[in-house]
Order: sequence, then C-alpha cells, then structure tokens
Amino acid sequence: MRSDLSRTESGATGNSRKPREKLHVLVVDDSALVRQVMQAILQTDRRIRVDVAADPLIAMSKMQKERPDVVITDLEMPRMDGLTFLRKLMSELPLPVVICSGFAAKGTELALRALEEGAVDVITKPKLGVREFLHESAVLLLDTVWSAAEARLVPRPTVASRRLTADAVLPLGSKRADSGPCHGVIAVGASTGGTEALRVFLSAMPPNCPPIVIVQHMPENFTQAFADRLNRECMIQVKEASDGIALQNGLALIAPGNFHAVVNRNDQSLVVNIMDGPLVSRHRPSVDVLFRSVAVAAGNQSVGVIMTGMGDDGAQGLLEMKQSGAATIAQNEASCVVFGMPREAIARGAADLVLPLNQIPHQALDLLKVAN
Repeated sequence: MRSDLSRTESGATGNSRKPREKLHVLVVDDSALVRQVMQAILQTDRRIRVDVAADPLIAMSKMQKERPDVVITDLEMPRMDGLTFLRKLMSELPLPVVICSGFAAKGTELALRALEEGAVDVITKPKLGVREFLHESAVLLLDTVWSAAEARLVPRPTVASRRLTADAVLPLGSKRADSGPCHGVIAVGASTGGTEALRVFLSAMPPNCPPIVIVQHMPENFTQAFADRLNRECMIQVKEASDGIALQNGLALIAPGNFHAVVNRNDQSLVVNIMDGPLVSRHRPSVDVLFRSVAVAAGNQSVGVIMTGMGDDGAQGLLEMKQSGAATIAQNEASCVVFGMPREAIARGAADLVLPLNQIPHQALDLLKVAN
C-alpha cells in the first residue's frame, strides 16, 4: 500500500492528492452496469482516474497494491456487505468512502448507520433506471467525489473500552431449564465470507435435518433476501427468524439484521426469540449471544459451528457451548475467506474439531446423532 498520505495542490495535509496527481477513485459494486456507467461519468473529468471492483474482497486486493483517494461502494454485495466493508476500511485503512446504494435513502436507519461508521456521504440510487439516474446525477456524483476527497477524516473514538460481552443481553449465570430432553439444535455463526460458506453448509443438509439457527453478520434489510435465496437453493426450509418461532426439523433460521437471536426452552421444545439490545462483541446480531443461549437451552443436545469471519465474535460463546457439553466445530484456515473468528475460538480451546467447510455439515449431523 502507499504509505504516504496524499496532499492537495495547495500542500495541505489530509485525505487529498499530491500536486498534479489524478484523483484515484475506486468504484465497488457487483453490478457491471453500475461500474461501467460510473466509470464513464467519472472519467469525463480528466483529473480523475477510475478503478473498479465487483465486490469488497476484490477491492481490498486492489487496495493492497495501490491505495485509492476515494471509495464509492454499494451496500448489497456478494461475499461481504457494504457496511462490513466500511467498518473494515475505517478500522484498518481510513479513507473517504461514499455510499451509493438503493438501500440507503438519506434519513433512513441504514444511511445513518453508514454515516456513523465513517462514510463521508450517501447517494441513493433507484432500483430501476440506474443508468438514467446516474447520468442525470453526473454533476452530483462528481461534486460528491471531489468533496469526499477533500474531507478531513476525524478519528473515531476507540470502542475497546465500550466493547460489551453477551452479559449485556444474557447474564452469564443463566441456568439451564431442564424441563426434559430436547431434540437438539445446530447453532452456526459466520461473518466475512459466510454467505457462501452458509450456502455450502445448508445445501448439504437433508430435508429431515435437526433445526439450525444462524447468525450471519449482515445489516438490516439484507437477511430476508439472503434467507429467501438460500431457501430456493436448499432441500431444507430457510427463513429469516421471527420472534417466538419454534425450532423444527428441516428448518434453518437466520437472525434478522440489527437484532439478537436467542434460543429458549419451552418445555421439551425450543423456540427462537428476537431481541433488541446493545452491540455485543461489536455486533448485533452477535454470535456470542446466540451460542450462549444455546448452551443454556440445549447444552449437550447441541452442536456449535463457527465459520469464516473477521474479529472474535462467537469465540467465547463457542467455549461456553463446549463447557455445557455441546460438540463444537471450527472451520479450518484453508477453507476460510477470513480466518479470524475460527482462529480465536481455536486459540481459546473452544473447538473440538477443526474441519474444512465441505466436511462440516456431515460431521455436525453425526455429532448430534451421537448426542441423542
């Protein structure tokens, strides 16, 4: 990466350019049409040089070779959503980011969250007529890019001291409600790279598999579409979880974005409850919250699986599942997009098994059969 900060033509330090150097803009969007149109519009200004990437992982690979001056990114993209991408940039490589998305109308919760996470500005693009909109908004787009390039990024306060554990949602001393045996549950946590990992995992599940509850770090408004897509591709039913829904064989539930999902005991059955609450391990939904609830509600009648992802959310929760008698699995490094979450769980001694992704589904089923 370029280690020196670029400068304005006047020589002021900041997030701007060296004298006479073209402004380098990186457009990150999974739509080839959007990339093409944005590139054409931005390059009408001869002072701008444009690069494009189809998703955040490609973008990060390009940024390792050359740091852009401004990033324009969508929110809904494969392999990593835009908010996660924004958080990663702001924590590891702070630079001006403009959100251009149909999901983030100005004034909406998602737009406010993007701005809170460090985005310089938000442009709302329509779901239809994108080409026409971008051409009509060419002046706005160019003005926004130049304004972003001159923006002075204010360092965000460290959140280390404010980091909350699952105690903020579920007290550590919660007692297991032993009202009789349950039929078991598989709890899964994933983040970066998890959308594809979950597709592989759920596609391998037979129609009568045990119930599955999933936390995938993903913003609000994304999880419903993600669940619907998986439901079309898998033999089992996949749904976004709703409050009070009962777990049943052949059903996988995905925690809704911006809400915690917890599993509770209802006599001999298990239900999922959806809860508001603070960020736990910097996330909502949090894998730690889900895993702790499963440890309490199902104990040795459960299997915990932690998959690819940044950070350490789920590592402590997986350890608590193991301590409750659950079988635990971590995805191995070779099959992870990002090895952060599994690595942290392994380091804490939370994983009974470390397996490649393609072996996890069958092993999880076998472990739950043994438990039952």
